[in-house]
Amino acid sequence: MASCDRTILGITRDGHEASAFHLRAGDFEAVFSDFGARWLSFLVPDGKDGRDDLLLGCPDLAGYEVSDAYFGATVGRYANRIAGASFRLDGREYRLAANNGQNHLHGGKVGFDRRIWKARAFEASGSACIVFELESPDGEEGYPGAMSVRTTFRLSPEGTVGILYEAKADAPTVIGLTQHAYFNLAGNGRGDILDHELRIEASRYLPVDGNLIPTGEMAPVEGSPFDFRSLRRVGRDIREAGGYDHCFVLDRAPGDAHQAAECAELRHPATGRSMKVSTTMPGIQLYTGNFLEGAAGKDGRIYRKHSGLCLETECFPDSPNRPDFPSCVLRPGDTWREETRYSFSL
Repeated sequence: MASCDRTILGITRDGHEASAFHLRAGDFEAVFSDFGARWLSFLVPDGKDGRDDLLLGCPDLAGYEVSDAYFGATVGRYANRIAGASFRLDGREYRLAANNGQNHLHGGKVGFDRRIWKARAFEASGSACIVFELESPDGEEGYPGAMSVRTTFRLSPEGTVGILYEAKADAPTVIGLTQHAYFNLAGNGRGDILDHELRIEASRYLPVDGNLIPTGEMAPVEGSPFDFRSLRRVGRDIREAGGYDHCFVLDRAPGDAHQAAECAELRHPATGRSMKVSTTMPGIQLYTGNFLEGAAGKDGRIYRKHSGLCLETECFPDSPNRPDFPSCVLRPGDTWREETRYSFSL
C-alpha cells in the first residue's frame, strides 16, 4: 500500500514555508521537498530488520539554502556548465548569470534548486507519487522565454524511483534538467564511495578543460581511467582521472532516444546493495563528490571528499554552444519530456 505524509521542513530566509513529503511503497520510503523539487532521503532495508538512508543531504532547510552542493535538487534551467555564461540562439546572444567563475552552472545564482515549487501527492497503481510544478519567467537568470516545468517522482513497491521531466516555453529557449542526488550505498555518512563498483554503458566521454568545460571532443574510453563499460571499482583510477566530474556519451541503438534504457549500475559489495539507472537522456555525469570536504551533513555527519557520488542523467554540458552536440533547444508548441529511473535492490 502506497502512502504520502506531509511535514513542515522549515521557513526560508525570505519567509516561505517549505515542506517535506514522505512517500512510502513496500519496504521503501523516499522523502522529497518543494524547496528545489529536492530528493532529501531514500530509506531502504538493510536485511537485518532495519533501514539505511542512501542519500547525502543537509541537516536542515537552512543548510540547503546556503549549500552549493545541490544535494538532491532538481537542477535547471540548464544543468552543468555553459561556457562564458552565454549562448546564441536564432542569431541572438543571451547573457546568463556567471556563478562558476566566468561560466554558468546549474541554472545560475538562483536556479530551480532555490525555488519553492507547487506540489501535489497522489497514489497510482500501488506507487506513491508527487508532482512538482514551477513557472520560470522570461529573462530569469538570463534565459529567454517564460517556461512551465513539471517534475514527477514515482516510488514503486519494488524500490524504483522514477522521474519524469516535462517543460514548455512561449519562446525559443534551451532546457536541460537533472537530478543531483548523492548516493552512498553503504549509507549516509558511512565512509566514501571509492569501494563501490560502477558500470556505465558508454564507449565515449567528454574531455574537459581546466574549467570543466567540454573541449568538444568525444573521446573513446578504452584504455583510459574512464572505461566503466564493465564493473570497475570507482577508486581504482580516480587519482589518474583527477577526480570524476565528466559526462559520458551513452551508447544506445538508433531510434531509441526516447526509450528509457539501462545506462549504469552501481554496486556496494560489502552490503550487497545495487542501483541501476535507466534514462532517455543522451548523457550521464559521474561526479564523485570532489568538493565535499568538510560539508555539514544529515544526522550530524561531516562529509569528506568522495563521501557520495552523483549519476546525473543529462543533456551534454555546454550544448547551447555546441551545435554538434544533441540539441537542447525547446521551441513554442513543443514539449520537452525526458525520463530517468533509479532501481535499487539488495
